Amino acid sequence: MLQLLCQLDTNDFPGWKCDFDAEATERMEAGLTLLQMWRDADSRSRVLMLFEVNDRARAQAWLRKEQGFGGPMTATFLQFA
Repeated sequence: MLQLLCQLDTNDFPGWKCDFDAEATERMEAGLTLLQMWRDADSRSRVLMLFEVNDRARAQAWLRKEQGFGGPMTATFLQFA
């Protein structure tokens, strides 16, 4: 099972979160399930999201589309050790 950890820096968290919530169906169609979302306690503009990945190819396509949405984002695919 794969998971995906994304880190985003956004200057408009409320606006970004509203758009993020509106795209729940797109994430589901990309084989992604949001497991957890955090905001950095020391940098309120930084958001971290952990997803369960059901289809890596579709998840990668979603990441390509999302690059630059709301701010710079990094993404790392993870598997259990």
